[in-house]
Amino acid sequence: MRRNDPLSRLVDGLSSLKLTLLCLALLMVLVVACTLAQVNLGIHLAVERFIRSFIVWWSPEGSALRLPVFPGGGLVGGVLLLNLIFAQFRRLELSWRKGGLWIVHIGLALLFIGEFATALMQVESNMAIEEGQTKSYSEDYRRMEVAVVDETDKEYDDEVGIPDSLLKSRSEISDAALPFTLRVHAYHDNAALAMRGPGGAPSIVTAGVGAGMSFSPLPPVTADDDQNTAVAVVEPVLKDGTSLGVYLLSNGLGAPQGFINEGRKWKMALRLRRYQHPFALTLKDFRHDVYPGTDIPKNFSSLVRLKDPRSGDDRDVLIYMNSPLRHGGLTFYQASFGKNDTLSVLQVVRNPAWTLPYLSCLLVALGLLWHFGMMLKKSLGARSV
Repeated sequence: MRRNDPLSRLVDGLSSLKLTLLCLALLMVLVVACTLAQVNLGIHLAVERFIRSFIVWWSPEGSALRLPVFPGGGLVGGVLLLNLIFAQFRRLELSWRKGGLWIVHIGLALLFIGEFATALMQVESNMAIEEGQTKSYSEDYRRMEVAVVDETDKEYDDEVGIPDSLLKSRSEISDAALPFTLRVHAYHDNAALAMRGPGGAPSIVTAGVGAGMSFSPLPPVTADDDQNTAVAVVEPVLKDGTSLGVYLLSNGLGAPQGFINEGRKWKMALRLRRYQHPFALTLKDFRHDVYPGTDIPKNFSSLVRLKDPRSGDDRDVLIYMNSPLRHGGLTFYQASFGKNDTLSVLQVVRNPAWTLPYLSCLLVALGLLWHFGMMLKKSLGARSV
């Protein structure tokens, strides 16, 4: 006899087939909405808002109000994972005969867990590298940072990168490697830059090329091929309170911004966020092959030299479509090219959970083979009687 207390009703609800069908229907709606939203939002932002969020929010045009309008993929996927777990333990008997179905359910659960892990831990960046050039860093094409560089030593530069998340959340930023504090007066993800005209209001910017510039905040662009012109207004302040000037930094300004303090030469720049790697890649050759007699692309490939002092690796690697380079926890894919086929753009992905989808598919296939094998054995046994 089934119990009818609240806990039992909750377990029944979480393990019901109706909940499974509801979650699957919601996921289909989210996939369609995400696909349509990519036209205006771009792939990354559409996935973040619809698939990797717990709630889909809507803001009326011209308003800062945010209204919840639909459950996000994170919430629906989490409920579906709970439904799968409760249904498995409540409806499946623990027996050799049902072993295949147990493995299938574990594989499906692992698929959901892998997606959650990817959403939390995956980091994507790009490495744009020209033939003959060597690089040991990649750049995040959606995030910015203020780079503070000590250029005093001619042999090497000491760099400190301050991510845009700190620039947005703090008014003062300190780092043990810097002899001054960085005071943040303003930060905007996107803005329009212009030369200051005569008779305008006085600017708080007092140093560098930005002293002759003005800026107007704009909504961030979201299309995959567009680039924001970010702006940061920062002020280096010594420990005794002495200001070293107020600077306007932007990735839209090509001129260097710097100062000298106590004999040390400092440079500041607002740039794409960089991820330093303990190894280097040198692009030896990039090839853009087409089908004979046409302009239709056949293959893109980058021949790179990998040098890693830690592991002793010093070898040539060919990166082409569907054949990435995996090294040091990173995966390098052939993504794009430019400069008359002399520049290669590699997509760099760090995803500690990248093996989970493969393991999930393997378990589902194994479980189905087990289950149908048991059914076939039972059928053949019944016929022989």
